[in-house]
Amino acid sequence: WCFDLVKQRIAEAGTAAGGGHELRRALGVGISAPQGCGKTTLVTFLQRLFASDNLHCAVCSIDDFYLTNAEQQELARSNEGNALLQLRGNAGSHDLELGARTLQRLLARERDVRIPAYDKSAKGGKGDRAPPEAWPVQHEPADVVLFEGWMNGFAPLMSEDEALVAHQGLREVNRHLVGYSRWHDLQDAWVVLALDDVQHVFDWRLQAERAMAAAGKPGMSDAGVRDFVSRYIPAYAAYLPGLYSSARGGGVGGKPTLLVRVDGKRNAIADAKE
Repeated sequence: WCFDLVKQRIAEAGTAAGGGHELRRALGVGISAPQGCGKTTLVTFLQRLFASDNLHCAVCSIDDFYLTNAEQQELARSNEGNALLQLRGNAGSHDLELGARTLQRLLARERDVRIPAYDKSAKGGKGDRAPPEAWPVQHEPADVVLFEGWMNGFAPLMSEDEALVAHQGLREVNRHLVGYSRWHDLQDAWVVLALDDVQHVFDWRLQAERAMAAAGKPGMSDAGVRDFVSRYIPAYAAYLPGLYSSARGGGVGGKPTLLVRVDGKRNAIADAKE
């Protein structure tokens, strides 16, 4: 589906150029998928698919644009008492300007674009942005830009929405979410991996941490996993219904959207909507 969209874009570019096939703008594909359901696997597959046809694919993650450690600490201090903003992850913990600038350069097919990287092991595991010299570089002009993230495509709620009334900490997250339209508006199409039960996020993270422990690597306890995932559940509960509704309807942001339903075993059933 994504491959066909790119080929269509190239064909349209050729028609506009009178027979040439030089893209003026890469195709931006936003990928929205909860933690643990297979974003990395999907992105790796798409990269290989595009490469097999000599197409250049750039990849960005919402995680690449986290605030620096110092900025995250300031966010936590200014939102003392709001558990959703004490750690990185929710809306408000990303550098929107850095993300927009990077995506715009990639979509404009610039050469040698440095893509920010985040080191989650830095600062004793609290994480920090990697130094620029450690950032990966997209050397070739991109034909397609894949932008993945657990909260991509989330749309802010009205202030009187029940979810915001039920969880006061979500109000500030919702306020920050308004600014993420800068990223969403840059996308030309969307792929949405939809869960049949948000509980899968906890189960998958628990599986991952237990697997690391079994391999002799440091991992979170079951209680630690529960606390970690609990910081995301309010946003999932608040925003996934709207995301899935738009994906099934006119598309996320009115853009072509592929909706893929995923069960607890990560089995998928595709349901395309353009």
